[in-house]
Amino acid sequence: MGMSALYGDADRTESIATVHAALEAGVTLLDTGDFYAMGHNEMLVGEALRTAPAARREQALVSVKFGALRSPDGDWAGYDGRPAAVKNFAAYSLQRLGVDHIDVYRMARLDPDVPIEETVGAISELIEKGYVRHVGLSEVGADTIRRAAATAPIADLQIEYSLISRGIEESVLPTTRELGIAITAYGVLSRGLISGHFARDRQLAANDFRAYSPRFQGENLQHNLDLVEALRKIAEQKGVSVAQIAIAWVLSRGDDIVPLVGARTRERLSESLGALDVTLDHADLAAIERAVPADAAAGDRYPARRWPTWAASDQPPARYGLGHATDAPDADRRAHPRSHRGGAAPPRPGQGHRGRRGPRARRQPWQRLPALPYEGGAARSGHQAVAGPDHPGARGHRRGTGPGPGDPGA
Repeated sequence: MGMSALYGDADRTESIATVHAALEAGVTLLDTGDFYAMGHNEMLVGEALRTAPAARREQALVSVKFGALRSPDGDWAGYDGRPAAVKNFAAYSLQRLGVDHIDVYRMARLDPDVPIEETVGAISELIEKGYVRHVGLSEVGADTIRRAAATAPIADLQIEYSLISRGIEESVLPTTRELGIAITAYGVLSRGLISGHFARDRQLAANDFRAYSPRFQGENLQHNLDLVEALRKIAEQKGVSVAQIAIAWVLSRGDDIVPLVGARTRERLSESLGALDVTLDHADLAAIERAVPADAAAGDRYPARRWPTWAASDQPPARYGLGHATDAPDADRRAHPRSHRGGAAPPRPGQGHRGRRGPRARRQPWQRLPALPYEGGAARSGHQAVAGPDHPGARGHRRGTGPGPGDPGA
């Protein structure tokens, strides 16, 4: 996203060169959204793919978020997860990207007026027709994850996760691990806040999302940058950068977590990739935990009521039943016309619940090769971007690359 909007001006030539450098470095997953600058980012990614060497282009997997509605002035106007809208969004994305299929397709945020079963079902129909390969989720809570997984196999959940954004550890992460769903973590550097490069007196442009983000305001910013300085001391002792140690920490959380890289330049990309060479032992992890405890950050991730997050995604409107949901008022638990026994809609033929369960998530296609994501750039996975069970980075000994600024609309 940062290559197209919301983080100040971007250099198109440098952006494309950064995508090419990522592919050359072994990155395989490119993450974008159809609403990133109203299609601009998809066209940028499409151009980068067309102009990349054939071998690199063929290794690239594309993840697309859809459903966010925009107005001509760039404002946000809600979300549309109706089946007809899902297919319409996909048609435009395929054209802008210049591809014949999308590898992972996901609703950017839950549409409160449409049951997740209907949205996921529409993606499944696109899979049947060859236009999409895998169903993904984005910024949804545990109950919605279960409902979606009961409708079709879910490849991964894209959600914010970093040293200062650890809310998913309580219920979301245990749920994805139970169901064998991978995590694609965006915002691993918290939109640049914990990158080690954000100055206390930095003036943000009016077209920079962070100028309105609570964590970048006044006393919140000063408190959060104090956390960064504590982290910097640990990084300096290890001879690495703050960004590298922050990304390394995310990779240490499990083989099922794929950090997204938000690098907008080749310089920042190179720094992020350097995290793969960082080794964190138990003492390092304990020191990081002391320096930046869970819930230590000041300020919310997003401006109030600006973008819905996973924490509110399991509260559909009263006219839809909550299915399996257990965290909403009983008054809202009215059966949806398509539900059975007041629960989620039954699986469609051939789309039963994934049979594999256990503490380990199934490795997805992009986790077999190096890959990194960035805002309108690449996602990482496999050996270079993501630590897997067969990678020395697994279980927190080597780190992977991480994102830059972040993704307000992810």
